[in-house]
Amino acid sequence: MGAESRIEAKASSVPDVDVAIVGAGISGIGMAAHMAMHCPGRSYTIIERRERIGGTWDLFRYPGVRSDSDMHTLGFSFEPWVHEKAIADGDSILEYLNRIADQRGIRPHIRFGTKVLGADWDSATGMWRLTTADDSGRRSVTTARWLYLGSGYYDYDSPYEAPIEGKEDFTGDLVHPQFWPEDYDYTGKRVVVIGSGATAVTLVPSMTARASHVTMLQRTPTWYITRPAKDGLANLLRKILPERTAYAVTRFKNVWLQNLLFKRARNKPEGVKTYLTKRLKKILGDKYDAKAFTPPYDPWDQRLCLVPDDDLFEAIKAGKASVVTDRIARIDATGVQLQSGQHLDADVIVTATGLKMAMAGKIAVSLDGMPVNFAEHFYYKGCMFSNVPNLSVVFGYLNASWTLRADMDAEYVCRVLNTMQARSADVAVPVLAADHKLVEDNIYDFSSGYIQRAMSELPKSATDMRWRLNQDYLADKAWMASDPVEDGVLKFDRAPGVEQREAAE
Repeated sequence: MGAESRIEAKASSVPDVDVAIVGAGISGIGMAAHMAMHCPGRSYTIIERRERIGGTWDLFRYPGVRSDSDMHTLGFSFEPWVHEKAIADGDSILEYLNRIADQRGIRPHIRFGTKVLGADWDSATGMWRLTTADDSGRRSVTTARWLYLGSGYYDYDSPYEAPIEGKEDFTGDLVHPQFWPEDYDYTGKRVVVIGSGATAVTLVPSMTARASHVTMLQRTPTWYITRPAKDGLANLLRKILPERTAYAVTRFKNVWLQNLLFKRARNKPEGVKTYLTKRLKKILGDKYDAKAFTPPYDPWDQRLCLVPDDDLFEAIKAGKASVVTDRIARIDATGVQLQSGQHLDADVIVTATGLKMAMAGKIAVSLDGMPVNFAEHFYYKGCMFSNVPNLSVVFGYLNASWTLRADMDAEYVCRVLNTMQARSADVAVPVLAADHKLVEDNIYDFSSGYIQRAMSELPKSATDMRWRLNQDYLADKAWMASDPVEDGVLKFDRAPGVEQREAAE
């Protein structure tokens, strides 16, 4: 091989970066921080389609946007949450992420305003070729040894729009929370919020401060859990213990309580129903309406809705908000016509009808030019996929905070990267034979609409722990820490192009 050919071979098998991280939200910033701690010699870039850090927390700007779980578990394991409020507003979460990015030197590694269109694995060189486009539409290609998808689980471009007849007839303002208009003024207006999930439950009490009245229109009631926005124990522990110790104790306490409630709901649903109902009756008093607050499903068949400081219920008691349980016949010029015959007059209708899930951030993923259908692959250790090399994705817990899995995934991928380096390997792939005997298991055993609508697109899970997206953080954490990276399933290898390059040298 001539000198020119040798240079060409070397260039084609050396990636631009070791790890390409897609998304500068919680998952992406977390992975970058873990790499700095555990793989300090590796290069990485974060590719972020927006102009700012934050992901979901930068996109969502509707009134009152806040965490739907406590920040001692939604926060990172390595960075204590020190604010007084454990149920945090969106701005506080953005401040937390931006501070981490600046203090840990992550920001210079972020390519803002850049969207990943496609990712093709080149088996000859053992690299991912990422086709990206900037805001002007100009395309370029970036190569990376590893692809880490921290792009979330829903479609940033289009939310789920429930098919409701007559939207075009409404003469007021029709708004979806995912695309809340900047500086939108609803002062003195009658508002109907369609939906009863976490977004609606956040919007309703927040909008009562300015709206004349807010009605939450639900087809099906939701199970609610209440707690103070401030964690009294966490705030006390920070006064008497070192910051990191106080955070670790609070984090463990909250994880344990979340896990206990979930398991109790699955094993003894009637007892949990009674407990939640008694709490609600006590809070609402004579404003309690069984029709509005008795779901036809068991607690944790869908995610429990968190109501911090009882704010939704206080708004109902004050007469500023109300809940109507009915089905929509149609939207007309002046509001919502219900099947019962009742009409809800409205100046503003907010369609908090849910999200649309999107696998792999809608990136066209392929292996040597052949499209990857993730629904045909099994999860491997909750973050990789059967027979797909050098790729990991973050899909947070359905029954606990997203960051618990994001932290665990990042730690695991760093272990894999270090093992690859120790073995001089370019490729790590979870190998699953075509004639496997795995028993499939539906870990998405939730009736939530956004999950049910996406079932045909989601990867498979098995009863075998290695091949499932398990839903028990405490068990997962212990198992992931004890199960070796070199488990006989994850195969490490050299890429042909790299071997040829080294032979030429």
